[in-house]
Amino acid sequence: MARTPVCDLLGIEFPIFAFSHCRDVVAAVSRAGGFGVLGALAFNPEELEVELSWIDEHVDGRPYGVDIVMPNSYVGKGGGAEITRERMVELVPDEHRRFAESVLAEHDVPPLPADAAAGGDLKAAGLGIEQEGPGQVEVSLKHPVKLLVNALGPPPREVIDRAHAQGVLVAALVGAKRHAVKQVEMGVDIIVAQGTEAGGHCGEVSTMVLVPEVVDAVGPGVPVLAAGGIGGGRQIAAALALGAQGAWTGSMWLTVTEADTAEPIVENLLAATSRDTVRSRAMTGKPARLLRSAWTDAWEREDAPKTLPMPLQGIVWGEASRRWTRAGTKALSGFPVGQIVGSLDRRRPTAEVMREMVEEWIETTQRLGAVLED
Repeated sequence: MARTPVCDLLGIEFPIFAFSHCRDVVAAVSRAGGFGVLGALAFNPEELEVELSWIDEHVDGRPYGVDIVMPNSYVGKGGGAEITRERMVELVPDEHRRFAESVLAEHDVPPLPADAAAGGDLKAAGLGIEQEGPGQVEVSLKHPVKLLVNALGPPPREVIDRAHAQGVLVAALVGAKRHAVKQVEMGVDIIVAQGTEAGGHCGEVSTMVLVPEVVDAVGPGVPVLAAGGIGGGRQIAAALALGAQGAWTGSMWLTVTEADTAEPIVENLLAATSRDTVRSRAMTGKPARLLRSAWTDAWEREDAPKTLPMPLQGIVWGEASRRWTRAGTKALSGFPVGQIVGSLDRRRPTAEVMREMVEEWIETTQRLGAVLED
């Protein structure tokens, strides 16, 4: 089985990239020969320092990356005034708070205890307002990361330049050909072409169509990773056949034994089919593929207000999700996940999942070779 150029570029055995908010999963994938990428959105700089230090100690010297959300636009950006948590919370209309409260009441979700810590809502909003961008970048680049990734639009030029100055490559997720071209013009090294099947923020074009479009648009000098609907070796083989140099995966790691996904969410994920996701603005204000839940259904009702722009909708979701998570309310426990969720049927160790993916990839490649010989 031939290595792809991106393997040599990053010093990995298999071109399998695994996005996860859980450090244990990131380290386990990298130890198994893939490339773990820590989603940093949920951590402020101090917390991120702890997470990356732990990975450094448990990754056995293998390479890994960090994904930082640095969107080009959101409410409050560029307004000149200081962006604070209090300022963002004040911008949420009472109508939306009342609606969210009504949805929680329908499912008997109690208020949080008076001593419950505040602040998680802004992280969940899709943007850590007071910890955005540069703070996380500075922490990340203090560690031996090999790749810095941005999920929403081109990373700021200064971030790209700073990463390159330290020998760190930069990647970005795109959902359209024109976005890929713009990213490369900005200096991004690796493009992740993410089809609409993917979990989280995604576009409208399928992976099968998007990947070859992006590969042709950026040319042979820019590695492209395929994302969206990839959860096994057959999909990896398909991604390479489309011209990608590797596969970017995420949803499949939510249910591995090392993952810290809340138990009600795990139960919902394992019970879901590939038809049980929806592309919705109900979580962050931007279109994101989520597991369908009572929350996403509520925002599609006629009595629902229009979803708010980022990060205001995420504040509403964050405040509500903290309550239903604490209460363990399964009906509301949706989560960003792709259509590959239908393949998740049991909890397994990360190393076992990696091994089975690689074995299936090899078998698929051999089977295809035999067909072509005939």
